[in-house]
Amino acid sequence: MNLQMVLRPILLCFLFLLPTLIMADGETVTTNPIDKSDTTWMLVSSALVFFMIPGLSLFYGGIVRSKNVLSTMMHSFIAMIVMTLQWTIFGYSFAFSGENPYIGNFDLAFLDGIDINSTKGSIPTYVHFLFQGMFALITPALISGAIAERIKLSAYIVFILVWSTLVYDPVAHWVWADSGWLFKMNALDFAGGTVVHLISGIAGLSAAIVIGKRKGDPGLLTHPNNMTYTLLGSGLLWFGWFGFNAGSGLAVNGLAARAFLVTLIAPAAAGASWLLIEYYHTKKATALGAASGIVAGLVVITPASGFVGVKGALIMGALVSPICYLAILFKGKLKYDDTLDAFGIHGAGGAFGAILTGIFALELAEGMTFESQMIAQVISVVATGFYSFVISYILALVIDKTIGFRIEEDKEITGLDQEIHGEKGYDIR
Repeated sequence: MNLQMVLRPILLCFLFLLPTLIMADGETVTTNPIDKSDTTWMLVSSALVFFMIPGLSLFYGGIVRSKNVLSTMMHSFIAMIVMTLQWTIFGYSFAFSGENPYIGNFDLAFLDGIDINSTKGSIPTYVHFLFQGMFALITPALISGAIAERIKLSAYIVFILVWSTLVYDPVAHWVWADSGWLFKMNALDFAGGTVVHLISGIAGLSAAIVIGKRKGDPGLLTHPNNMTYTLLGSGLLWFGWFGFNAGSGLAVNGLAARAFLVTLIAPAAAGASWLLIEYYHTKKATALGAASGIVAGLVVITPASGFVGVKGALIMGALVSPICYLAILFKGKLKYDDTLDAFGIHGAGGAFGAILTGIFALELAEGMTFESQMIAQVISVVATGFYSFVISYILALVIDKTIGFRIEEDKEITGLDQEIHGEKGYDIR
């Protein structure tokens, strides 16, 4: 029954696209001269962002209990598989085609009309598809951190497939497409503070509220199984993030160099700030704290990486750690179970970074005053966050009431590795 429920929306999507496939006219998109240096850098950046996803799987996999390490890591790899297909079939078209300010159309479905001579700026359109596709792959994987250790694989697949179609693709269109309403409002988001981090963190929060807390002793729920995985994962994320941010200008120039620079500085400031806060609060400076601070710094600098300088990066990195630290502490007060703090780091950090981008930007968008720029930043945060929360909550609720989002209690107690995959993450003899 679960397999049927997974295949049903996929088949419906195919039938929905069938008229487009039959009637496609093969029109070629704009052709400009291709810059070999820009193309080379963007291919490298695409590979760097793709490499972040296995890094995320290590980061998340090390924090959960040993009986769920494999299933948690698989969430990232499932996102790579499912979202590559979604992005190819219609996701890229929904995000970057058409003149509608809210959503694209089917003009670029299956990359129809694109060939080796088609360009986006100075790079082949294929490369633009690849680079933006890596963002579309990793964003649903971030959501899994909020709901790990208690969800069905079939429900997760349905959730990320439909969520990306209804939330990620439209929001990417709002912010990055030339016709997007937030793009036209001049809201600044260089590499995805709202598009990637805020909406994924908010979606994780919505789903966590719907499915409820994990079963078991609260003390054991927060006992990481392998902090070496988590530290290695944070390092791989940092490494890949250089492509994430420095590649978002789609060219090799001084802007890419400065974006690369601030992507080094902000996480260092955030990591130092987190360790200081943690030591003051608990008298310990943990590896998990260092890894969390680094990721928080990467999140906060993402929307600002193309707009701020060294001083702005230092301040933003130092300020984000207390914000995310408090957000994580508050989940106990508000009684929701964000397993791996997807909302605490990505949701809170992404929103905070988008606001600070308007404050520390070296240059405002064309025709904007400081006041109008800040209004645009606040609107972008509120609009994308609210939209993601509402759609994600409804989607999670529908899945929970139909195929069921949460795995059975006895299987949750046994562990998802054995119950879902029939394997163990560790088999030490």
